[in-house]
Amino acid sequence: MHRSSALARRWVPRAALLLVLFLTGCAGGAFPGSHVTLANLPKPQQQAQPAPTREHLRILAAYGGPYNDPRLEDMVTHIVDRLVAASERPDVKYKVTILNSPAVNAFALPSGQLYVTRGLLALANDSSELASVLAHEMAHVIADHAAIRADQVRHAAMVATVVSDVMGDPMAGALALAKSKLALAQFSRAQELEADAIGVGIAARAGYDPYGAARFLESMGRNSALRSGGLDSKTVDFMSTHPSTPERVTNARLNARQYTGARGGERDRADYLAHIDGLVYGEDPAEGFARGRRFIHPRLGFTFTAPEGFTLDNTAQAILGVKDGGGQAMRVDVVHIPDEQTLSSYLTSGWLTNVDPASVQELAVNGFPAATATAGGDDWWFRLYAVRFGSDVYRFIYASKGRSGDSDREFRASIETFRRLTPAEIQAARPLRVKVVTVKPGDTPESLATRTMASLGQPTARFRVLNGLAAGARLKPGDQVKVLVE
Repeated sequence: MHRSSALARRWVPRAALLLVLFLTGCAGGAFPGSHVTLANLPKPQQQAQPAPTREHLRILAAYGGPYNDPRLEDMVTHIVDRLVAASERPDVKYKVTILNSPAVNAFALPSGQLYVTRGLLALANDSSELASVLAHEMAHVIADHAAIRADQVRHAAMVATVVSDVMGDPMAGALALAKSKLALAQFSRAQELEADAIGVGIAARAGYDPYGAARFLESMGRNSALRSGGLDSKTVDFMSTHPSTPERVTNARLNARQYTGARGGERDRADYLAHIDGLVYGEDPAEGFARGRRFIHPRLGFTFTAPEGFTLDNTAQAILGVKDGGGQAMRVDVVHIPDEQTLSSYLTSGWLTNVDPASVQELAVNGFPAATATAGGDDWWFRLYAVRFGSDVYRFIYASKGRSGDSDREFRASIETFRRLTPAEIQAARPLRVKVVTVKPGDTPESLATRTMASLGQPTARFRVLNGLAAGARLKPGDQVKVLVE
């Protein structure tokens, strides 16, 4: 969480449930029955110039800057070089940047600048899975999707302007724009499917296992389900321009069969795992991180513990929490208000609607001045806290579907855990890292997860997701697997 002075007018708790589902970005897949001939694809319009400096800097700022690991960069660059040589467009030049972000994401600029997050590298389990993602993003560049989409956007705007201004019918213009936006969403979806098909073909011709795309998409689906607390992903898929993950997994397998009748091609699992051994996992400690229900921010110097059953997610704007099964949520952020303004008056200043003035009370939280109030909505009830910590004010918004004394006591117990970190705690705060271990006789996903990842919450589910293991899958002695350690 970064410091922020923006005052939100309204906060809807469902956003906390949905936000964690949108952290997964564009990554490989396949389109059944679509055999794309690369020779017929448009020639990329711009390949000689480097990535736009402004756009590159914007991406670095949004994703925590670059993740500097020369050995890891060499591995990713080697995979890209193999893919380029097999793409029938060896003239296209690519530059790879690993982003210091826990998000599972990868994308490309039209200039050939490729980005992949360390979160995606941690989720992949072999070189063929990573190759499928990189080939998919390269396919967007090869097919010139960015320029084609820009033309579609300009066309949609022109149609809306003509209908609204020339024909003098603003309502019809708005309808035309809405239809154009729907067409654009469908167009983007078609681009994704085209990139899926191209990418699987590139990876296969480069000698990688073409089924890597299907395996990675399955891991993405499990990772999304874990982060969402099991919320049905179909709702999100409907709103997304991407094909749903189950559809893409099926399509990926069908498309891979065009290139091999058996599971052939390189996977390079041992080499891949050796390269990501020691990779930072999860949030950068500089911006705060969660250990189970506890949140620690060494740089800002505070900690707190969420109520029982909550899962925390740190974003650039706020710390979001959702209780298992839904029904409760929380948000924590930081703002700056004038020293002369009381916390009680701030709570009723309008940054959140429907605050009950009669509920406002002043109190202290571990020696820090604070104030609390309640607010009501149609379906949700809110307990608000504002705590002055140094020159900033921390806002805790707890939400519950319906008001109950039990939930209010849980929220009060949680706010009472907010305190300043000791120097020793700040010094001891370290990131989680991926560690590759060899399975011993008697090891199970449950035993390994309990020994190494018990502090993270849902350790067994997280272990299975991290290692691409389906429910019920067993380990064999001698296998190499990923665990998380400090």
